[in-house]
This record gives sequence, C-alpha cells and structure tokens, in this order.
Amino acid sequence: MQSGPREIVNAFRPIPLDVPEGMKPNEFFNSTENLNDLVHNNGLLTNAEGLLLYRKALGHSNEFDTSIIYNTSETILDPLGRPVRRTQVPEAVKNVWNRMNQVILDYMLERYPDPGRYLVLGGEASLDATWPLTSPGVPSIRMLHNHFIVFDKAELAAAPLADTNNPNLTDGGQHSLFQAHMRDVYRAFFDGLDLEILRPCQAGSCKIALTGYPQGLPSWEVTGGAESLKRPRFWKEYDILLKGFLDFYRTFFGQVSTRNSAMPRDVYFPGLVEEKLLFNNDFLKAAKMVRDRCIHDARYANAIRWQPAFKQLVYRNDAGKLIVTISQNSIGNAITELLGVVVKRVPDAEAYARTESALIEKLLDVRRRLVAADLGEAIATPYWGTE
Repeated sequence: MQSGPREIVNAFRPIPLDVPEGMKPNEFFNSTENLNDLVHNNGLLTNAEGLLLYRKALGHSNEFDTSIIYNTSETILDPLGRPVRRTQVPEAVKNVWNRMNQVILDYMLERYPDPGRYLVLGGEASLDATWPLTSPGVPSIRMLHNHFIVFDKAELAAAPLADTNNPNLTDGGQHSLFQAHMRDVYRAFFDGLDLEILRPCQAGSCKIALTGYPQGLPSWEVTGGAESLKRPRFWKEYDILLKGFLDFYRTFFGQVSTRNSAMPRDVYFPGLVEEKLLFNNDFLKAAKMVRDRCIHDARYANAIRWQPAFKQLVYRNDAGKLIVTISQNSIGNAITELLGVVVKRVPDAEAYARTESALIEKLLDVRRRLVAADLGEAIATPYWGTE
C-alpha cells in the first residue's frame, strides 16, 4: 500500500449557535457566551482548577475524540491575556492537568491495545495571540486546550491520499524553515537538555508507515512506556522539551526581527541559548535570510508567527511505543496533521447520529475514571446525565 498523508471526512452535527450580527465566528468563539454553550451542550466534567473536559462538537474522529480546556473565559475576559500553553499554567493546575492527561491516555491505550489497528494520540495546541483575531487561520478559542484522538487505521488506509502541498502538512521535511536551514543546530540544542525518560528516536523509527509522518520533526521515545506517564518526571521532561522549543523559537525570530538582538527575556536555558545559538553562524545566517525576505516581501512577513506557534503530542507508533514530538516552525497546522492525517469536517447530522452513541459511551467511561481519581465532577447536558 502506498504510504502518504490521508484525507478523511468526519461528520458532525451542525452547532446550534447564532453568531451575533457584525461578529466574525472566531471572535464569537472566544467569548464567555460560547464557552457557556461548550459547557452546557458538550461538557463532560469540570473541576475547581478550571479544567473542563468536553466532547468535540467539531471533532477530528468519531471513534474517540475529546478535549480538556483551561476555561478562563470568566476569570480573564481579555482573550489575548489568557494562558495558551503549559508553561503559563499555575503549578497546582498543571499537576491536575497532568494527572487528567495520564488517566485519559491510559484509558485510550487500554481500550485500543493494538497499534496495528488504531492510531492513538494526545497533546496540546499552541493558541498564542500572535495574529489579530480577524486574521484567517486564527485559532477559534484563545485558551489552552488539548486533544485526545483515536483513528481507525483501516479507515485511514481506505481514505484517499491528501495533497502533499497542503500548507498544513508542511511542518517538517524539506518545507520546514528549521529543518531545511538549521537542522543540525536544532538537534544539537535539544541534545543539551536534561532528559532521562525521553530518548531521541533513531531516524525513521517514529514514523507511522501508513502516512509516512511525522516528517523532519525531532521525536523522543518514552522509555518505560505507559507506566512512565504515571511519573512526575515524565511530565517535567515533557515541559523541558516545550521550554527548549520556546527558547529556540523566540531566539530565532528575535534575530529575524532585529539584527544582533539581545537574548530574549526570561529564557529557560540561557546557557544553551548563548552557547548553541547566539554564536552559531548557521543559525544567524538563517535569521538573516528570513529577515531580508521579510523586508522585501510583505505577504511573507505578514504570514510569520512572531511568537511561538507549536503542537506537542504523545502518540503510539506502529511498534506500540509511545513517542513525543513537537512541531518546529510557524505553520499553524492542526495537531493531527503532524501525523499525516488531514480531517475534512462536514455537517451531517444523520451520519453523526450513527456513531454518536458508541462515542458517548466511551467518553462517559473515561469520565468515570476521572471522577474516581478525584479529578472533577460530572456535568449533565441534554445528551447525558452525571452517572
């Protein structure tokens, strides 16, 4: 079978929301009113830390698909001032967040034990306030949230190949700015991080054979497998990778913005930044290349995400090993596309109804585990109760 990214169609029930006249949909989705709808129509569980588990109304997969959002809609009214990545979350909240992640991932691996039949993934999407709210491609909800998704590999295999020129599939490989011009610098920087559980993957060993992705992304095997997700050290290292990425990204685009600029404020690893980046000719040459193009190409400059844009996820590879990866450039791709899955979501209430009962049964199962672990209280909606 030909390996390549796949484009699948996923049905959803049209959302019964009326966007007020004069507002863009992505402006409305950042409002408290929209988050209230998310709670009351799709909410599964909430807790005192402000973490909300919910059914994805616009889902990626009707096999299994749920998210947790750090719901600050009523405590931080400015959408541009809300936490949008793990490093901005209070430690007490992050501790609960990590435990919720572990419980849900454990459930998914137990429910879908065969890596040959199912692609399992979970991770965060960066929702940094890097563009005006009305710009195309801006995330629909400016709050940190993550995704837990399962794809049936038989359905992926039967799906048509996706267009490899789809801009959302260009996060790695020859299209990536980091990969094409700074690959060795990028890898050497990550090699300087203090990691014990996460071990760099050998070239090609982390790809999903069916799609051939991820491409060009640094990836790490989780030694110890699912048991390691129960250790605080794993989540510390998961954060170390993110912090390293943020330091690299901010330092690079700081140099793009201003020639010979100082080290960004509040970097996490100043020694590594100084040693591996600010005195590296390949790194600074790439920054000059991008800076020169920005000066002469307004469209290119406007497309740059000047603040860190990323996706970070844990997924299971074909050999059944857990892998961590993180995107590496300014493309605002969907989290599934890091693994070569392009999802075309279409409104089709009848098709969605055929899968809804089985999907909700699994979501309620995982909710019971979270409640039992004292990670929140169940929410009732028109579609389910609190049991």
